[in-house]
Amino acid sequence: MSAPIKETAAVPVQRTTGKAPARPGSERSEGVVLNAFSHGFLALWALLIVLPLLWLVLSSFKTDAQIGGSAFGWPQNWSLDVFGRAWEKGIGDYFLNTVIVLVFSVPLTMLLGSMAAYVLARYQFWGNRFLYFFFVAGAMFPVFLALVPLFFMVKRLDMLNTYQGLILVYVAYSMPFTVFFMHAFFRTLPTAVFEAAVLDGASHTRTFFQVMLPMAKPGLISVGIFNTLGQWNQFILPTVLMQPQSGDDPERYVLTQGLIQLQQQMGYASDLPVLFAGVTIAMIPMLVVYLSFQRQVQAGLTSATLK
Repeated sequence: MSAPIKETAAVPVQRTTGKAPARPGSERSEGVVLNAFSHGFLALWALLIVLPLLWLVLSSFKTDAQIGGSAFGWPQNWSLDVFGRAWEKGIGDYFLNTVIVLVFSVPLTMLLGSMAAYVLARYQFWGNRFLYFFFVAGAMFPVFLALVPLFFMVKRLDMLNTYQGLILVYVAYSMPFTVFFMHAFFRTLPTAVFEAAVLDGASHTRTFFQVMLPMAKPGLISVGIFNTLGQWNQFILPTVLMQPQSGDDPERYVLTQGLIQLQQQMGYASDLPVLFAGVTIAMIPMLVVYLSFQRQVQAGLTSATLK
């Protein structure tokens, strides 16, 4: 009789790839170098942004002689009179005109853009994708190509140099980005909540305003900040549409136009501190808005990825 065959445990065969295993110390050193590079780059980027803003604000407290003598010197007189002079020379009116336009244009953009994005994201119908890409294509269309037909269209509606004309143009100009952003955000919201609201008998309007829209609050804040910044700093559209059409037509310049007008009105009697003060006045509200909602903007930008 032959001896019984003994079963032996299989020994795993180790394949050699020709590469030495990474050492923990090398990975740690690579991480330190990467962190140092990223932090150094961010610090350099912060300096490139903060230093010009600081120089702009400090120049508002200088005189023409100090600016001409040493542009990077420290102010000798910390008086706020220059801001009062800038406000009296028209910055106050330009500031008020800009606020009037944005008070209506931004909420209207958010309302219409969110409604369109919600329908395109939650309801399937014929032509859905066509409408979506139609909106997205609007974001890639240069505004310079539409200035001439836009001017004649607004003129035909008798809305040149009017608040309502500029408000409607701002809304149309900001709709593509708003629909694109909110469409992606609405698609990340849980479908179970939407279905539960429908089963409870909620109408489409009530589901949108009372259920889905509050859930999209981070995205609304983020896109609202972007629209506010874009419309506040807009120059080419007000320049074309907000020009007096006759001698009796009042000037309704916004801040971007007003700063150019302030520079042109100086002529040979330059008053650079007033110009710097005007730019500072135009800049401070946007800095306050962004810094106040910085966390909400970050949450809105990252929520779609985290979900």
